Amino acid sequence: MLRLPSFKFLVPATLGDAVKWKIDSGPAGTYVAGGTDLYPNMKRRQQVPATVISLAGIPELRRVSPTSLGPGVTLSALSASLPAGLSAIATAAASVSTPLLRNMGTLGGNLCLDTRCNYYDQSYEWRKAIHFCMKKDGDTCWVAPSSPRCWAVNSSDVAPVMVAIGAEYRLVGPQGERVVPAARFYHNDGINYLTKQPDEILAEVRVPPVGSWDAVYHKLRRRGSFDFPVLGVAAWIRWNGKSVAEARVVLGGVASHPLEIPEAAAALAGSGLEDEAIGKAAEAAFRPAKPMDNTDFDLSWRKQMTRVYVRRALEELRGRHR
Repeated sequence: MLRLPSFKFLVPATLGDAVKWKIDSGPAGTYVAGGTDLYPNMKRRQQVPATVISLAGIPELRRVSPTSLGPGVTLSALSASLPAGLSAIATAAASVSTPLLRNMGTLGGNLCLDTRCNYYDQSYEWRKAIHFCMKKDGDTCWVAPSSPRCWAVNSSDVAPVMVAIGAEYRLVGPQGERVVPAARFYHNDGINYLTKQPDEILAEVRVPPVGSWDAVYHKLRRRGSFDFPVLGVAAWIRWNGKSVAEARVVLGGVASHPLEIPEAAAALAGSGLEDEAIGKAAEAAFRPAKPMDNTDFDLSWRKQMTRVYVRRALEELRGRHR
């Protein structure tokens, strides 16, 4: 049985206290929300903080409005309470793991999810047997042994949707507050995967007002529940009458960050999402998608599924606009 290491547990009631206690804890301290990502990592000794600072007791982090989502809201609550115009977020939240874990896991936790890899998400003894990996305790990326970087993938379901709809994140830390577009919150690096500093808290997710835009999320995984995505497709359209004024297509599960495909968006601009435009967008998304040997399924099949899932997402958007 995997057991948690010993640690000090703090429960601040305000953002200010949380930031202060993190400063006092130094590099050996970390934040936790629902714990569905951190605690398994601690059991596998991927992370061993001396102090864990819970954000669960901060009311500000659980507030929800049509344009502002609290990162402390559970995924279950998020999937059940959002207005119809934000259905893509609700769909993504509802697709995460199982009901029990969605009752614990939070929006902020999913947006800040640690990158994953078959060679990293193993017990300490398993990782030690292969001399560890670049992401933790080793110096080799076993996915691509000659690579100078870690290829662990971003497996968040909600993050691609936030990038697609143009959400913004408000961060609070020792230096004050700053607002970062969702697309700039993530690095394409399996180790240094967030632009958020360790002492900053994701305090608010700002979403654009529901209006002339629509978005969908489609997820590929082996089982219908529990599994992380091996491919996620978030598609966003802003309509001008019956024509596409602006579009975004973002892939999850194929890179260390949510991967936006500008060429797919360009193929849709000015169209009515006719079959030809959708086909061009699906082909544009297929080309840069480069799944690695770090998640489930055959690599070439996963790449082929990029075409299929982008097409399905765009066809759903077309059907909803008619």
